[in-house]
Amino acid sequence: MSADRGRVSAKSTPTDLVSESDVAAERLIRSRLLAARPDDAIVGEEGDDHAGTSGRRWVVDPLDGTVNFLFGIPQWAVSVAVEDDAGALAGVVYDPMRDELWAAERDGQALLDGVPVQASVRHDVATALVATGFGYDAEVRRAQAEVVARLLPHVRDIRRFGSAAVDLPWTACGRLDAYYEHGLNAWDMAAGRLICERAGLEVIDLEPVGPSAPGVLVAPPALAAALAPRLA
Repeated sequence: MSADRGRVSAKSTPTDLVSESDVAAERLIRSRLLAARPDDAIVGEEGDDHAGTSGRRWVVDPLDGTVNFLFGIPQWAVSVAVEDDAGALAGVVYDPMRDELWAAERDGQALLDGVPVQASVRHDVATALVATGFGYDAEVRRAQAEVVARLLPHVRDIRRFGSAAVDLPWTACGRLDAYYEHGLNAWDMAAGRLICERAGLEVIDLEPVGPSAPGVLVAPPALAAALAPRLA
């Protein structure tokens, strides 16, 4: 870990970091996918997009939670999903620190290490444990802070772990009641979103706040309906 900390660079802002491990992991994943599925497209966080001809696209986040990884915080994961014109076909999220593998297919159940998961069924906002995340741009964070400040008095508590790829399946398996975040990229949530859908959670697209990109809310249906108006 300490050796890797010395080989980092910034992306969109000085706090948006990419490590040598991010790049190496994506390179490995891409090489395996190209060998097995040469006609498929590939979109990843750290590499150039690969145009395909098959109508299928792989969406790869080789290490979601890079800042956690660099600081030695065991909250990061690898996320890989495959999509077609109708949306996500399959997705997996692997947490190496806990050796946990979440997976889902479009017509299947959400699984943790091969066992179906049980999402929260909570409907009461006041007792809901809600996770969120923040962007790297200062103005985006300012807008996100305003949203969380409005929400915090109305819920049990807020958690911010630093990896959307972990937050989403943790919500799917009931460790969290709900998760929302503004400003996510496709690779942050492609696999986790499908896992939440197949766990029976409501998945709602969120409009941007401030200069952020759009976002997502995942929660049990009644809780999602109650939370969504508070997140604008």
